[in-house]
Amino acid sequence: MPHARPRTLITGASRRVGRAIALEFARAGHDLTLTFRNDEAGVRTTELLAVEAARAVGHPAPAIEAIRLDLADLAAVDACAARLARQPLDAVVHNASLYEPRALAAIDAAHAETMFRVHAIAPLLLTRAVAPRLAESTLPAGGAVIMLGDMHAAGRPYLRHAAYLASKAALHGLVESLAIELAPRVRVNAVAPGVVAWPEGADPAMRASYESRIPLARPGTPEDAAACVRWLALEAAYVTGTTLPLDGGRRLR
Repeated sequence: MPHARPRTLITGASRRVGRAIALEFARAGHDLTLTFRNDEAGVRTTELLAVEAARAVGHPAPAIEAIRLDLADLAAVDACAARLARQPLDAVVHNASLYEPRALAAIDAAHAETMFRVHAIAPLLLTRAVAPRLAESTLPAGGAVIMLGDMHAAGRPYLRHAAYLASKAALHGLVESLAIELAPRVRVNAVAPGVVAWPEGADPAMRASYESRIPLARPGTPEDAAACVRWLALEAAYVTGTTLPLDGGRRLR
């Protein structure tokens, strides 16, 4: 179903990387559908900044829809998916993440299941629902699905994150499977950051130790991640089934 302006869905868009991605697509002239779990004030700020970002480069203000959605609640995910399946859509960015360090002895079934719901099952269900809409995209590179993974889920794992990293590895696995299943009309790729936004309260000594091993000598930024997502979604017309490390070379040492 043709529509006047492209629309991108971004999960977890109330702050940090999700907000930077929303601004990047607003600058590209897209309307936006943004999801958030609890931070409604944050997503409203994202909306205002997206309007400013679009206007700053000469685009009209984007039409923005904000949806409250807890990705761990699969009934809510199904309801949201049914709603989104009825609307035009050109790109999906599965950005929302749940980062909860937990030692192995403290991991229970509920914690592990929540991680897999947020990072793998919900993205799978949402993609399944909107795939027909993405296949109708008239963007030059076609419809696109972009996953936000984690460089450490593909090597160099760290302590106290077994459930988190396993669920992110499952997300990486979706990329290749869905790339085959949705080709040729929809491309599926992932960005796998090292650090592009430190968690609040991160230990300064740990940060310094980590950053000392980054060949490019700095952590990434949300804007670095947003630029990669935009490139994969809108410009990389012959790239699918790929996970792009965004780690400043950290995976090398």
